[in-house]
Formats: sequence, structure tokens, C-alpha cells
Amino acid sequence: MKRAVMAVLLALSSPVIAQDFDLLSLEEFAAGLSQPVGVMHAGDQSGRVFLLEQSGLIKVVKIGRINATPFLDLTAIIDNASNEQGLLGLAFHPDYTTNGYFFVNYTRDPGSGNDLTTVARYQVSAGNPDIANPAETRILEISQDAGNHNGGYIHFGPDGFLYIAMGDGGGSNDQFGHAQDILSLKGKMLRIDVDTEPAGGADLCGLVQNYTIPETNPFVDGVGCDEIWSYGLRNPWRFSFDRDTGDIFIGDVGQNTWEEIDFEPAATGGRNYGWSCREGAHDFANGNDCTGVSPTDPIIEFSHSPHCSVTGGYVYRGPSDLFDGYYFYGDYCSDVVWLAIEGDAGWTSTEWPLAAPTLASISSFGEDEQGNLYIADRNGGKVYQILVQELIFSSSFEDVE
Repeated sequence: MKRAVMAVLLALSSPVIAQDFDLLSLEEFAAGLSQPVGVMHAGDQSGRVFLLEQSGLIKVVKIGRINATPFLDLTAIIDNASNEQGLLGLAFHPDYTTNGYFFVNYTRDPGSGNDLTTVARYQVSAGNPDIANPAETRILEISQDAGNHNGGYIHFGPDGFLYIAMGDGGGSNDQFGHAQDILSLKGKMLRIDVDTEPAGGADLCGLVQNYTIPETNPFVDGVGCDEIWSYGLRNPWRFSFDRDTGDIFIGDVGQNTWEEIDFEPAATGGRNYGWSCREGAHDFANGNDCTGVSPTDPIIEFSHSPHCSVTGGYVYRGPSDLFDGYYFYGDYCSDVVWLAIEGDAGWTSTEWPLAAPTLASISSFGEDEQGNLYIADRNGGKVYQILVQELIFSSSFEDVE
């Protein structure tokens, strides 16, 4: 006769409560990196994860190991003199498996004048899927006023268009007046079409203009740069799409007091998030004329000390039902990670108590093809995977005489 002993622990239902955090852990995914600032996937069913180093390398993690040869080396052309400059964004074309195109966002020194934010297109090499062709096509360039507030993240939306996060040009107090100026591309979220050949007639504001404008962009056929999708942002360092709903979550870094997460429902452009008339949901005295400004308040805000710089994250859509729909985000200085969920009374955030002791500086979150989430630790030179232990199953069988 056999006796079976089986123990099964099923995930708890939402909302998350204290004991649910026992099902979350951080596992080192990659180490020995130079200032990692991004974690992406190509959407090609390869299972690979791509890591951005701010100094200019894109590395491939394949079957749990970092390839010895980088996917792409941009160290010779980028300028990372400031800690907010360098290689800042990577986005794979929705048809990457067919055309091999991917796009990067980096800062460069043109040799005279201001540094430039450059969005460029590359293509995977014909002979090796783990190495890119170094030939570059520049899609969009924007002059920068300073070495900070360069934004940098890029994503393709579910509509197939490329979204580009741009900071307000740097300095403090929006000193160049860009965020509320719809004739400037800085302090904005941009949306462009990279698949259609450029044609004349549009009110384009980029220095390089190898793109066209989606006809539903809010300032088409009116006053303002046609590239603008939303505005009133200070430094939207990291943003993401909810892969299930298409909603946008923007982590906009504040100045003296307030950090914020802005929310944009899918396909809803034209929103003004308030900077520099507002910091978070609070009036900000910057000396600019804010007459008639009606901003959209953030869904989440938190104050400084010990926090200082929000790092926008992702809505979890991975294998676990427990954390489905929770937005993970963090702070660069305090290395705190929060989980946020929307309820009847609005958005509520809960601090993950086990994350902070492991991290040195949360520069970015990322996700893989399965929806698993990752955290890039810039100063620690590591990337961690967020593990969800939803089901523990063990069995033993013993013969009984």
C-alpha cells in the first residue's frame, strides 16, 4: 500500500496584503554590468533579454548567460558626460521578426553647439541574430539645453507608433520654459510614425525628420508641433504601456518636493500634466504664466526624504494571477519598490518591504516576453528578476507495510 503526502500552497487573491509579499523575491539575473539602465525583449519568441548599459553597449542574455559579444556597441558615438546622458532607450519594431529593425535613443556631442538627443534605427545583422549591423539611420534629433532632463525611454505602442519621452531641457524650474510650450518638443511625450516615408506639409519640429505624423496626434492641423502627444512633463525618465490595456504609465521625476506617476488611458493624447505650473498635484511657483493651465493630476505621488527620484515601472502581466494588474515602480535614491493598484477610491500603493536591502540604485524596470518583471540596479551593476512563487507543490511517496 502506498500513502501519498501532498502539500499545495495556492496564491492568495488580491488585494495584496502583508503575507503576500512572502511570494515575491529578487533573484540576480545578470551582474558585472556598467550602469545598466534598461531591460527589454525583442518580441521574437527567442526568450532573449536585452540589457542597456548607459555607456553605450546593448548586451544579450541568452539561456541565462550574457553573450561575450555585445548586440550593439555605441560607445564611440554617445556622450554620457552627465549621469542623465548616454544610451537611454531601446525599442524593437513590432515587425522585428520580419524586418529586423530596432530603435535606440541616445545623447551625442555634434562637435559644436548643444548636445543632441538622437533617435536612430538599426537592423539586426543578416548572419547572426545576436549581433546588429552597425549602420545607422537617424530618425529624429532634438537639441538639448543642458546635460540633465534628457528623458530617454522609447516604446512602440499597441497602435504601432513610436513614443518618445523628452525632458524639459534641464536646469531647474523649467528655466528654458519648454514644458508648457507646444512649439517645443521638450517636456513632452512624442508620437511618430517610423514606417511611412516623410512628406511635406506637416508642422515638424525635429532637427532630423525621417518620420511622419499619425493623423490623430492632438496638434495636427493646429498650433503646436505635430510630434507632441502629451506635455507638461519635467523628466519622464521611464514610462511603459500596460500590455493588456494599452494604458500608459509615466514616471515623471520631480524637483524639490514631489515625485509623480502620470496615467494616460489608451489612445488618449493631448493631456497636460502640469509641469512647471504644478509639481505633482501641487502648485509650483516658477514665475511662469500659468493662466488657463488645467493639468491632469498624477494618479500617484510621493514626497522627498528619503526619496528623491521616481523610476517608472510596469504593470505586472506575468504568469501569476496574484499580482496581475499591479503596477510596480520605485525610487532611485531610497531603492524602495511599491506595488500600486486601482480601487474604488483611486490608486493605492504598498511598499514591498523586502526589496530595498538588496538594491543600490533603481534605474529602470523591464519585462520579458512572458511578462516577468526585472529591476536594473545602475550603481550596483546588476539586473534582478522579480520572482513570484505562486504555487509550491511537493509530494512524497512511501511504502507502508
